[in-house]
Amino acid sequence: MNVKIESSWNEHLKGEFEKPYFSALTSAVREEYKHYPCYPPGRLIFNAFNLCPFEQVKVVIIGQDPYHEPGQAMGLSFSVPKGVQIPPSLVNIYKEIEQDLGIPVSPSGDLTHWAEQGVLLLNATLTVRAHVANSHQKLGWTTFTDAAIKALSDCREHLVFMLWGGYARGKKYLIDQTKHLVLESVHPSPLSANRGGWFGNHHFSRCNDYLQNNGIKPIKW
Repeated sequence: MNVKIESSWNEHLKGEFEKPYFSALTSAVREEYKHYPCYPPGRLIFNAFNLCPFEQVKVVIIGQDPYHEPGQAMGLSFSVPKGVQIPPSLVNIYKEIEQDLGIPVSPSGDLTHWAEQGVLLLNATLTVRAHVANSHQKLGWTTFTDAAIKALSDCREHLVFMLWGGYARGKKYLIDQTKHLVLESVHPSPLSANRGGWFGNHHFSRCNDYLQNNGIKPIKW
């Protein structure tokens, strides 16, 4: 992959890099990128970590895997580059932020400004083959990203974990809820959100209230 991860993350996850599964994962991902179009671009595979150093994380939003169509994936869950049509799930995220906090819907789907404030936009699987959702799910990424979630839970305090949908909620066992706030709801995708449970969950205001109550600067959503 020839990708370097931010130094504080490297310190906390270096044990993972030395395990056999990570060597196998690296080889498998290299082969996939060699033989098929894959996303995100190699330099952005660890973008979520590189934009949000370990000690600066305030919020963790867990996605499943990257967008699998050209020009969408940028290594941040739910985010797409400026100029790319905003995906339906992010449209609903923006709508809830508007209802919850009165912040107008953004014209851009680029969430880099969230990451730079301490929002770890973490996909459980960090790569994908073009046009094939979840195609890299069994390569070993989830072992690595689970380790990242557990490291945050163990070594930090007063983080907010936003778990949207059944897949993300399945990660709750990794989080020490005596030290952190876990917010759960249905997924913001139209199929789930329109059934109820997404709109009105107030995750964004609840997150900021929790951060402020613990002396932490809130997120400018």
